[in-house]
Amino acid sequence: MSQYWSKVVHSLTPYVPGEQPKLPNLVKLNTNESPYGPSRRVLDALRAEVGDTLRLYPDPGSDKLRAAIAKRHGVAPDEVFVGNGSDEVLAHVFMGLLKHDAPVLFPDITYSFYPVYCGLYGIAFEPVPLNGQFEIAVDDYLQPDRQRNGGIIFPNPNAPTGQFVPLREIERLLQANANSVVVIDEAYVDFGGESCVPLIKKYPQLLVTHTLSKSRALAGLRVGYATGNADLIEALNRVKDSFNSYPLDRFAQAGATAAMEDEDYFQAMCRKVISTKARLSADLQAIGFEVLPSAANFIFTRFPGSDGAYIAAKLRERSIIVRHFKNPARISPFMRITIGTDEQCAGLVDALREIVKFNKIK
Repeated sequence: MSQYWSKVVHSLTPYVPGEQPKLPNLVKLNTNESPYGPSRRVLDALRAEVGDTLRLYPDPGSDKLRAAIAKRHGVAPDEVFVGNGSDEVLAHVFMGLLKHDAPVLFPDITYSFYPVYCGLYGIAFEPVPLNGQFEIAVDDYLQPDRQRNGGIIFPNPNAPTGQFVPLREIERLLQANANSVVVIDEAYVDFGGESCVPLIKKYPQLLVTHTLSKSRALAGLRVGYATGNADLIEALNRVKDSFNSYPLDRFAQAGATAAMEDEDYFQAMCRKVISTKARLSADLQAIGFEVLPSAANFIFTRFPGSDGAYIAAKLRERSIIVRHFKNPARISPFMRITIGTDEQCAGLVDALREIVKFNKIK
């Protein structure tokens, strides 16, 4: 604590990102990065940016990138907003679209940055509990006492559970919330879900966010985007240009544009991750683990009667890092495991089989 801090800083509880450990022979399955590198087209685009033009500011509107995103999703460029990772996009969403005189609604078990944004911007919020199967139940958002809200936001698939809300349920939510913004955070949708971007033409209150950190293998470039009605996008641009007019540098714009244009590589990488996920889920169930259905590039799993922190610690002793959440208490038995390569996941299963056997976990 310092006397020089503002009152806001004194009250903040910052987001804690996934660990980036420096261990020998590390198998890193804790932060949902891609197990595969970006396409060659991305690497070629990055090399092409090295030159004298680095002395110049990048395009503040990221016009080429927005055009590539718009083409890929079948929307107009003015229905696309880009930012420095989806976290920055979401930060502008909270400030520009969710800061109202009623609480924002989001799940009680979800992306833990949401309450952090609320604390930073002074936004009231109400967590809506997941149901007994750790699912987002749309009916819970339609209760009479929740009809007046400052907006609704959740990941689909949800994080860290990985479970997907079907589009018919998203539409039901939109139909009941015509007067407030509904934000669907689709960071993981490419690994088994169905995007609701086509619904932005029908529902002007819908905003959909994406990241290139997962399915496009560009976590190191920090690029995210949102699609929605042009009025919503204008609000985000007004916030951006009151904060940082140049959020994406030349490398990020060039690499991200190439990634969005390389559809074949994108589809191939998604298929590989989905295939490995199915194999890993079956292998874990075969040795007694419970695995929640996942449409993401990770699984949420527990060994009945065990402590997730204990198993995660035993894996760490073997230089395998997974993510464990101790809060809230009802998910403390679980671990979130990023889908790695086939080889990494086979090694994980071998390690877990050994941990279960020799530590007499029951």
